[in-house]
Amino acid sequence: MELSRSAHVDTFARDHLPPPEQWPRLLLEGGPTAHYPERLNCGFELLDAGIARFGADRTALHDADGPRWTYRQLRAEVDRIAHVLTAELGVAPGNRVLLRGSNSPRMAACWLAVTKAGAVAVTVLAAQRRGELRTVCELARVRHALCDVSALDELVKADVPGLRVTAFGGDDDELGRLAARHDGPYGAVDTAADDVALIAFTSGTTGRPKGCVHFHRDVLAVADTFSAHVLRPEPEDVFAGSPPLGFTFGLGGLLVFPLRAGASALLAQWSGPEQMLEAVARHRVTVLFTAPTGYRAMLERLDGHDVSSLRRCVSAGENLPEATWRAWERATGLRLINGIGATELLHIFISAADDDARPGLTGVPVPGFEARIQQPDGLPLPDGEPGLLAVRGPVGCRYLADDRQRGYVQGGWNLTGDTYVREPDGYFRFVARADDMIVSSGYNIAGPEVEDALLRHPDVAEAAVVGRPDARRGQIAVAHVVLRDGVPRTPETAEELGAFARAELAPYKCPRTFVFTAALPRTPTGKLQRFRLREAGAGDGADAGAGAGGEGGGGGGETGR
Repeated sequence: MELSRSAHVDTFARDHLPPPEQWPRLLLEGGPTAHYPERLNCGFELLDAGIARFGADRTALHDADGPRWTYRQLRAEVDRIAHVLTAELGVAPGNRVLLRGSNSPRMAACWLAVTKAGAVAVTVLAAQRRGELRTVCELARVRHALCDVSALDELVKADVPGLRVTAFGGDDDELGRLAARHDGPYGAVDTAADDVALIAFTSGTTGRPKGCVHFHRDVLAVADTFSAHVLRPEPEDVFAGSPPLGFTFGLGGLLVFPLRAGASALLAQWSGPEQMLEAVARHRVTVLFTAPTGYRAMLERLDGHDVSSLRRCVSAGENLPEATWRAWERATGLRLINGIGATELLHIFISAADDDARPGLTGVPVPGFEARIQQPDGLPLPDGEPGLLAVRGPVGCRYLADDRQRGYVQGGWNLTGDTYVREPDGYFRFVARADDMIVSSGYNIAGPEVEDALLRHPDVAEAAVVGRPDARRGQIAVAHVVLRDGVPRTPETAEELGAFARAELAPYKCPRTFVFTAALPRTPTGKLQRFRLREAGAGDGADAGAGAGGEGGGGGGETGR
């Protein structure tokens, strides 16, 4: 594939793309993204072009407690920061700029300024520590960083050679002082549609993180596919949610999608479901993004909160259990928009909304995408047969200088690492992560199916089911369970849950051991870390005896049968 003439002076990111023969096949013709010109700057399109379409005096961003930002004010701030980047800090087109901090209007303005300046945004999570930050900077050759003062300490301690850190916020607002010297518009750099706009690093739950490289056109493509055709936002919408802007789920849902639609977004740091529910009522939020765990947590606290403003609720980041989908609909009258996305493909590529949404199913390919189920050797599987999910569309995986590209992209398809079934009517049903399938006495057990059954029990707040090595059966299914407040962690509770599971599932699928724990291990983005649960019990090779025993790590007890 021949790339366009680049506007980048620093060509590191383009130079370290995988060779074209290792790319997925990109579907760029005849779909929602077919109209993109050769020269395209996503920062300009989201902000300046949006102002031309919708007006400058509409609200663009809401702060949790501060004043609203209009599109006019946002553009002025973005342009001042872009002037600082180029005139004060010496950032050249193609340089990577690290962005670190919690969700806020200033963080959003920094991201837009980096893209307008033709640099490459490298967003990281505020929760990441010095070692992780140092690795990201090494892999992406980062020499510039814009960082919220509240997240400055770990970045400074990372001690990255040659890194110029400019802090913003607080009493010593260096970025603000520099920006005050500049006024007037900033002309966006004339980037190519296939110039690199961002490098999004995977959460790194296992192994060395992978840098996923995305172009300026990719940023618009996820808005013009999933958002435009499934979410269908309106200019009067107010977006909010828990995912950070450092996570592509949050970048799309809380910045790219609302700006592309001329809508507004509430950007704040959340301390829990209670605060989120209060914000929904206070700001009259209409579009909400969070993970299934977020919806389950809010369900327990809905009483007394006004959520009548909500009209769209998107769930992604991990599998949405059918029990959670049905409980949310019963409580609010809203049908959750389930979806599967990936950092490698930037955002959601299979989903369904409104009357097309079906509990227990993820949905159908988003317009502009294709999906199929295949065997490990690449041969397609018929409907009803579980296999590897393969996806292609206008965006796709391009790892930054990483041999793991060969594993993710095969035969022009992106292999997401998920086991799915395509139903005869074309809907896709999640089975498990491909490496999370439990094989016990020759039977395949999908942990999420067992979890969904356990979550239907009124005493279960959260559940994760993983395999544990077993001398007789190869593996046994172990259920790690967070109980609701007041429910005792006793063998009797485990027996009750076991009986409930046996009434819901085939006997071979039922957990043989229950581990009660205060919390499940998750990444900073909320994804369940199943590998940590597997590692915790890797040394136990037989059924646990009846009775409670210390499991360690989570303050839980274990009961087997």
